[in-house]
Amino acid sequence: MGEKPLKILACGDVEGSINAVFNRVRTIQKKSGQFDLLLCVGNFFGSSPGAQAEWQEYKSGAKKAPIHTYILGAASQETLRFFPSADGCELADNITYLGRRGVFTGASGLQIAYVSGREGQQDPTPAHCFSPKDLTQLVEPLISNNQFRGVDILLTSQWPRGVWQYANSPEVNTKFCGTTSISHLAYKLKPRYHFAAVEGVHYERLPYRNHVVLQENTQHVSRFIALATVNNPEKRKYLYAFNIIPMKSMEASELVKQPQDVTESPYSRMSVMESVLKCFVYCVYLSQEPASQFFFDLGKKQRGGGRGQGGRDRPKQPRRPPQPSGPCWFCLASPQVEKHLVISIGTHCYLALAKGSLTPQHVLVLPIGHYQSVVELSSEVVKELDRYKMAVRTFYKSKGQRCVLFERNYHSQHLQIQVVPVPEDQCTTEDIKEAFMLQAQEQNMELMEIPQHTDLKQIAPPGTPYFYVELDSGEKLFYRIQKNFPLQFGREVLASEALLNIPERADWRECKQTPEEEEGLSKQLRNDFQPYDFALED
Repeated sequence: MGEKPLKILACGDVEGSINAVFNRVRTIQKKSGQFDLLLCVGNFFGSSPGAQAEWQEYKSGAKKAPIHTYILGAASQETLRFFPSADGCELADNITYLGRRGVFTGASGLQIAYVSGREGQQDPTPAHCFSPKDLTQLVEPLISNNQFRGVDILLTSQWPRGVWQYANSPEVNTKFCGTTSISHLAYKLKPRYHFAAVEGVHYERLPYRNHVVLQENTQHVSRFIALATVNNPEKRKYLYAFNIIPMKSMEASELVKQPQDVTESPYSRMSVMESVLKCFVYCVYLSQEPASQFFFDLGKKQRGGGRGQGGRDRPKQPRRPPQPSGPCWFCLASPQVEKHLVISIGTHCYLALAKGSLTPQHVLVLPIGHYQSVVELSSEVVKELDRYKMAVRTFYKSKGQRCVLFERNYHSQHLQIQVVPVPEDQCTTEDIKEAFMLQAQEQNMELMEIPQHTDLKQIAPPGTPYFYVELDSGEKLFYRIQKNFPLQFGREVLASEALLNIPERADWRECKQTPEEEEGLSKQLRNDFQPYDFALED
């Protein structure tokens, strides 16, 4: 997609040596060009009189940071006074305190999760420490989203305990280094980069996997980097430069590439322990209930043809599609269907000319049975639906046209995949994508790009209202509808001056034709589509 990478610097404990770190940044920028962000982990402030005097120059505006700088909160009691509140705020021009814990999302879509301070060992938790509740409140909203794949960057002051498992060893006493709660955080959030400090050493771990080989789909790798203290006498590395394209802007195939030196996850035992714990809790639960509630009575016939008597070898019956509650204009067996619009009929789906079509070759792909949305379809219906989509794409391509598909699962009774051709010489795929994004933005809708391999069922359970677009490049756009969604949105975008330039045809009701005109168009389209119609061969 040609997305420009962000140039980022990460820094270890500054401990009040603010001039030193900013002078170093200026030198780097002089040599390598401007960077977008400086992210500081560990203790940013120092408690000595000299360190306080340095900070005062930036706080008063006498000096200014040469780069947008984001820092974590206090990791010690002594530096608490530099933070006016637990919430994030600007401390000086170009220097921002992120906050106690949270997620910062930049304009580019870069997602940075952060936790300030050290793990609290007492209750109530001191102000420079984090509690288990802080971590739960950070993790739960993220992982409860079906679309969540991980964060781009995780910032913590403390190390994750055991991060060195299966990899190179750090120059620290591993008996006392790190905390398990940060390990658990990293395991859950799957950061592409995780930065930490406070141990005074530089340690760059080999990248590790976030999936189990041969058992789970390939996911992106994570890199853990600990940074030393600024101006340390051993000259250990305290500044780390890297480029990153936000996860949301990357092709899935590019994102999940595995480097040669990748290792198993150092936290893989955590998933095993979680399973063991769940099993243990369940067993305890069982031990508190009467056994009859949890074991089959094999002397009785089980409902639903399960593993009870007589049910084991019973052949699975094909699932019947749900029946409409009233008249449906799109169920093929319904008397309401305008059959003169039908172009092709398969086993599970059919193709029809769109009523009030944007162009003469604007078609609908629909299931023969009554289904409301793609996420409700059985696998055999999905398979044939995909065959029709591919056939129409090939047909359009032969005519020098791009294929745009969209579905609106909102105020609709029967699934309709709208398939619209756009002349290749009129606009690029990027133009089409940009038009959808801009019009969504103008209407305060967050149309998100989702990975090409994403199954809609993963992000939109049945009953979820949504709008979905698929471009000829395979790129997919998705919006979870909240309320008051414009019903003609898909048509309005395609009819706009930026694309087909037929704004007067945005509303299908303004494009009605006589049955004779519709029949003429259908007949022509039926003939043109015949070489691509697999249903005639099957």
